[in-house]
Amino acid sequence: MLRTLDLRGRDHSAAALLAAVPRATAARNEALATAARLVEDVARDGEGALRSQAEAFDKVAGHDIRVPQAHLEEALATLEPEIRQALERAIERVRQASAVQVPPPTTTTLGAGALVHQRWQPVRRVGLYVPGGKAVYPSSVVMNVVPAQAAGVEQIALASPPQRDHGGRVHPIILAAAHLLGVTEVYAMGGAGAIGAFAWGVDSLGLDPVDVVTGPGNNFVAAAKRAVAGRVGTDSEAGATEILIVADDTADPRWVAADLISQAEHDEQASAVLVTASEALATAVQTEVAARAADTMHAARIAVSLAGEQSAIVLVDDLEQAIAFSNAYAPEHLELHLADPMPERFVHAGAVFVGPYSPVSLGDYLAGSNHVLPTGGQARYAAGLSAATFLRPQQVIEYDRQGLADVADAIVALADAEVLPAHGEAVEARFEA
Repeated sequence: MLRTLDLRGRDHSAAALLAAVPRATAARNEALATAARLVEDVARDGEGALRSQAEAFDKVAGHDIRVPQAHLEEALATLEPEIRQALERAIERVRQASAVQVPPPTTTTLGAGALVHQRWQPVRRVGLYVPGGKAVYPSSVVMNVVPAQAAGVEQIALASPPQRDHGGRVHPIILAAAHLLGVTEVYAMGGAGAIGAFAWGVDSLGLDPVDVVTGPGNNFVAAAKRAVAGRVGTDSEAGATEILIVADDTADPRWVAADLISQAEHDEQASAVLVTASEALATAVQTEVAARAADTMHAARIAVSLAGEQSAIVLVDDLEQAIAFSNAYAPEHLELHLADPMPERFVHAGAVFVGPYSPVSLGDYLAGSNHVLPTGGQARYAAGLSAATFLRPQQVIEYDRQGLADVADAIVALADAEVLPAHGEAVEARFEA
């Protein structure tokens, strides 16, 4: 089911390993072109485009795009108690972990009367996306909303696709989670169109443009973020999910197989990769995957994911090559099933799960960490969703006369060197008789 890439004896350079990384490049390229068109349609036609897209992709029509408050209240009132308790527990854990992501304001004194204040300003308004195609993700409501609240965002709008099985409403568990968190502005709209609506606003719905768009989704949602970048801020492109497991011969093949399958369950485009120097483990995992995948609810979806070009078992010479490959891949989720994990050496990953009792499923729900993470190799330079996503570091400069006088000559010298004499003159004017 999983193909094997044998990199043993190959060049360990970053460029060579990056070229060997299994990626579904054709699917991503197709998504970019389609998403840009869908965003443009919403920017031009607003609610009309959203309704056309809902009919085409979600098979619903005539629904309330802006969710009435009564729907939110009804959803929470009918939520099963054990699900509510689980959500409340997840909210509390993510809230604790998010609170420490907000830096305290500081002041640097550079001299007498020379102060630079560092503060962290939240954005005013955000649009949070919660996917709802092949699965229901109340956990993504938590992961989006809680960090925004921790950052101090004043206006939070949330979108999730309308569900045909629920009369065009957003899935009731999504609505219940939103209401539980105090979110009142919710829209039944999905995919790239929802990202476009957040960026451009939709007057007929009372949807004002947002400052930042965040949230996970498929490749079309990730590509739509690229299409609106520059008009609004975005988090990393959290597209089709990825798991990369680095394991040695101490790993339990049953657990490795179960974790690969767990992420393949999300979507046919999901990536599941095992990197190991142990042929015996590779063979055992293949056997376990074949046996377990066939017995799961979403066996057909999992089979497509695991057989795709984006999934593989990668054989390497040793742990050094495994580390180099992982850092070149920069996975969304990285699991380390190693006798000596050395997480400090695995520097490129959205989130790192250390040891056999830290599966990705833990991070999806109750680890306290955030599960909205960069995909497609963006973990080399991008971070997962956090309170910092919604904060802007801002410096406030406060000098008095003496503080400015102490550096006036240096300012004039640099202004003259850059042939910008009026810069220096603006300082000198303050000391004229």
